[in-house]
Amino acid sequence: MQSKASTPEEYLESLPEDRKDAISKLRSIIRKNLPKGFQEIMGYGMLGYAVPHKLYPAGYHCNPKDPLPFMSIASQKNFIAVYHMGIYSDPKLLKWFTTEYPKHATAKLDMGKSCMRFKKLDQIPYKLIGELAKKMTVKDWITLYEKEIKR
Repeated sequence: MQSKASTPEEYLESLPEDRKDAISKLRSIIRKNLPKGFQEIMGYGMLGYAVPHKLYPAGYHCNPKDPLPFMSIASQKNFIAVYHMGIYSDPKLLKWFTTEYPKHATAKLDMGKSCMRFKKLDQIPYKLIGELAKKMTVKDWITLYEKEIKR
């Protein structure tokens, strides 16, 4: 479900109450922990965090007009999704996350590439998502992105 909201505040206002609370909490913990340089945006109908053009003028290779995406959160039909492009590109970060996840949640990890899906809102590991958000700087992400894109 892609939102037509043009601002994070519009996006939050458009959500059902139960989803609004969970997305607001995820937004807060990500913003608190994300290293400096990332910018909050609306992208692909989701609340996102990206490297702005002023730091990475080339933009996203799929559409250079877009800033380089890094993380997103979205309220989908049957779950809340957290997308983290770094976890998809860095095997060490993926291993760290999958090892830490059982220490923070009782539900089985539902994950595919960069997407973590949370069907039960009371089982979202907010603290772990916060830790994940701070694991990669803008410089780290650009370096990894460029390495992967040139393969």
